[in-house]
Amino acid sequence: MDFEQKLIPAILIRRYKRFLADVELENGEKVTVHCPNSGSMKSCTHPGWHVLLSESQNQNRKYKYTWEMVHNGKCWIGINTSVPNRICFEAIQKGTIGELDGYGRVYREKKYGKNSRIDILLESEGQMCFVEVKNVTLLEDDGNYHFPDAITERGRKHLYELSDMVRKGHRAVMLYVAQRSDGRNFKIAAHIDPHYSTALEVSHHAGVEIIVYRADVSPEKIEIAERLNWLRD
Repeated sequence: MDFEQKLIPAILIRRYKRFLADVELENGEKVTVHCPNSGSMKSCTHPGWHVLLSESQNQNRKYKYTWEMVHNGKCWIGINTSVPNRICFEAIQKGTIGELDGYGRVYREKKYGKNSRIDILLESEGQMCFVEVKNVTLLEDDGNYHFPDAITERGRKHLYELSDMVRKGHRAVMLYVAQRSDGRNFKIAAHIDPHYSTALEVSHHAGVEIIVYRADVSPEKIEIAERLNWLRD
């Protein structure tokens, strides 16, 4: 995924109310920006860190800028939770994610389950594969990426619906994307949300596949890079 415009540099002042952050632009102006991430963003919100913003051309929008990524002194971290869906869609079309290659049709945001939309639906000769994509930004002291970074009832709902698809004879995949490069492997954050951890194990036992990839994140583009190991306690 290439950015359509050059991202705007700023310094993070604070993040608050989940969807808002205050930053200081290069000219010294302090502005409030939209934060497209409802998680805790633990390990991503240190005041003084460099951030990059996209600028909306919608004159009616309340907040002109959207926070896209932050630099922790080691690497850029993509915090926009809508990005993994886009880069995975592109990667599947290019054949970059080998585990999901070979399907003739690839769709985004298709209705399924109980009033839900699946992030990516793959279809070929009557066979369907339902792919739910999650953004991973949390790096813990063990040097591994973790998900989730906050309690997520919505995340558990998605796991149950993927399990339902397996029971109906379809393929279902939980695809995690780490938008940073300073970690090693991937773990479920049972210490943050034990109920999600249990739900994932139940879903995996029911046949839901777990796939984890890391993305290369830069001010110019974000793209799928390599598969990561899922470490299970």
